[in-house]
Amino acid sequence: MLKYVIRRLAGGLFVLLIVSFFVFTALEAAPGDAVDVLVGDSASAEEKAALQRALGLDANPIVRYGRFLAGVILHGDLGRSVMTDRPVAGLIAERLPYTLALAGAAMGLALILGTSAAMVASSRPGSWVDVAVMGGVLLGLSLPNFWLALLLIFVFSMKLGWLPVMGAGGLDHLILPAISLALPSAAVLARLLRSSILEVRSADYVRTGHAKGLRRGHVFLHYVLRNGMIPVIALLGLQLGRLLGGAFIVETIFGWPGVGRLAVQAVFDRDEPVVVGATLFIATAYLATNFLVDVLHAVLDPRVRHEAL
Repeated sequence: MLKYVIRRLAGGLFVLLIVSFFVFTALEAAPGDAVDVLVGDSASAEEKAALQRALGLDANPIVRYGRFLAGVILHGDLGRSVMTDRPVAGLIAERLPYTLALAGAAMGLALILGTSAAMVASSRPGSWVDVAVMGGVLLGLSLPNFWLALLLIFVFSMKLGWLPVMGAGGLDHLILPAISLALPSAAVLARLLRSSILEVRSADYVRTGHAKGLRRGHVFLHYVLRNGMIPVIALLGLQLGRLLGGAFIVETIFGWPGVGRLAVQAVFDRDEPVVVGATLFIATAYLATNFLVDVLHAVLDPRVRHEAL
């Protein structure tokens, strides 16, 4: 198991290195820099050059990337924001509770909706109920986050006036963003869990449980649902990463002050340290979540644990 953990950690570090390099390269390839955002067209070329030297933007891109990596590796320092001159880690820490609240609410809602839909559909496979539920699941898979977010704003905020459009005041501000992120994930979970439940129901140990005279509810909870959830648990890490990635767009649409919105605004400001730092944070959270899910999967499924060893 230790070798497995070491391999995963080494692979994760390599992925983070590649992510940081590509993000940095993409920002360098884009026209302009933070100085253009700060002073616009009002400053002369000499004034812009002086500001670039003051901000350290006149150095070779490879040198700047090397300085960034050295700061991260040696000191755990993500640098300072060009626009606010504040530590990037501090900016992310301020926004992190909002992103975690949104991702947590969306994941909880996705689990409730996805599990309920799968249980209803698998209870009568091939019936009109199954067809209707899976049709709704297919619709959920087809809706992009941004389109669903705009639709929810139009219906529940502009037309009905039930919920606020933007901001992060009370719990009512969390409802629409959470639904926008949760519905596509719930559809993925429902589709996988339904297939897994139908497969487990035909297993020998389920028929043995029924032959022993165990109650149907007991067999379903302890034999069917428990084993049917194993593939779903492996999917949860991917879905949480999808929620964090989708939060970039949804947070911007709803004005939710999370890490995603911070990163999007930093892209417009050409604030290189903030963009790279926020992207690395999201990538690290994604890798860590998948690692924990893999460990949990190995604990629940002895076959996976044996392969890991």
